[in-house]
Amino acid sequence: MVFLLLSETKKAMVVKDFERWNELVLKRKDIKSSFLNMHLLLLKYPEYRNLYYHRVKSEYFILGTLLNVFYPKLNSLFLSTPEIGGGLVIFHGFSTIVYCKKIGENCSIGQQVTVGMTKDYPTIEDNVSITAGAVVIGGITIHSNSIIGANATVTKSVPPNCVMVGNPAYIVKRNGIRVKEIL
Repeated sequence: MVFLLLSETKKAMVVKDFERWNELVLKRKDIKSSFLNMHLLLLKYPEYRNLYYHRVKSEYFILGTLLNVFYPKLNSLFLSTPEIGGGLVIFHGFSTIVYCKKIGENCSIGQQVTVGMTKDYPTIEDNVSITAGAVVIGGITIHSNSIIGANATVTKSVPPNCVMVGNPAYIVKRNGIRVKEIL
């Protein structure tokens, strides 16, 4: 498969994506073959396909295009981020737009999420979860281990280890302690 032809860096990211999707989405322990699990992910989950093609297209554009014939992309999911760390999982990627400077490792994004710019693009650090319907815009940073709640609108940088909710978003949990802090 294309996986074998990738550079070591890309291969490591694809492996991390695959392992995380296998753990969080497939949850199938009955299939022992990585090849079968990869095929199942490509066949059943267009969100995974979009991420996979995003990783592969820089090195094998033509092959990515040919694979798209057998495993078509999800046309309502837009990934335009130059640097995406390994382990990104996109749940129900319908109507999801992700334009940012960088996404860290082991992040997750829900459906109908918009990540984009006003004058600059956001940066998403490691272990961030952006849940359904959330909007993250501007030249801000969502720091590590933070959660953006459903339908929250975030226009200011989020400190590490926080849970954000509301419109405009405010902190409801910081370092595991319940709070109510306006940014």
